Amino acid sequence: MTVKSIQTLVSEAMQEIKTINAEEAFKMVEENSCNLIDIRDARELENTGKVENSVHITRGMLEIYLDPNSALFQQGVLERNKEMVLFCAGGVRSALAVKALHNMGYEKVSHIEGGFGAISQSKFKIV
Repeated sequence: MTVKSIQTLVSEAMQEIKTINAEEAFKMVEENSCNLIDIRDARELENTGKVENSVHITRGMLEIYLDPNSALFQQGVLERNKEMVLFCAGGVRSALAVKALHNMGYEKVSHIEGGFGAISQSKFKIV
């Protein structure tokens, strides 16, 4: 069996997932039609800031926190009927994370092309 490279995994994921740009994501946030989820680690947030109106869930905990019975849904932090829009620093982790959410059965899920780098150059406010 051949072990796949990260480039192969991301390339395969990109063929299956929905990718949006930062402007599209900003419009969705303005329309209150998505859950904006930052999957970067805590150190990245400390170094570069948090995107206003985003929910921070590290990549390692994503499937646990997006379990339909998780506290984030029970407490209304996330809304199940809205699209899950994920981002990381550059788009690699979020592409793989969207594929994982597809495997969980999520249909309305996408990631932001260029990740935080693109977001920080857009209308989003960094706090």
